[in-house]
Amino acid sequence: MGAMLAAAFGSACYIFFLATFVYAIGFVGDLPLIPKTIDGSGGDSFARALIIDTLLLGLFAVQHSVMARRSFKQWWTQFISPAIERSVFVLAASAALALICWQWRPIDAIVWRVQTPLVVALLRGIFWVGWSVLLISTFLINISSCSV
Repeated sequence: MGAMLAAAFGSACYIFFLATFVYAIGFVGDLPLIPKTIDGSGGDSFARALIIDTLLLGLFAVQHSVMARRSFKQWWTQFISPAIERSVFVLAASAALALICWQWRPIDAIVWRVQTPLVVALLRGIFWVGWSVLLISTFLINISSCSV
């Protein structure tokens, strides 16, 4: 695969990651303008929602664990160019996260509620710091790299 094509593919994968990442922030944070959030209204039974959500989270975890293994990378790069291996990982991880946001089944129950303004502000601060650390860490591990 040509270097320009690999760079274009890597850029497209990173743009998809950023879009999914921003949506996930709104999804988890129950932010306005996001059509479906983690706490949205549910229609499924508790058991069905729990099973589907567990499977979605499991898929995301397995994708991350398997594709990050050196043995998988060695096998996988027999079929795809090593220049795009990282980009394919980013694409697969972003697709798994998008699937979570799309297919998530809210559970109609209040597990916990915080109403003290100081604690609410503290939790919101932790929320934003956590997402910021996650985004910064993607640059530290060179998520946008087009090479292995």
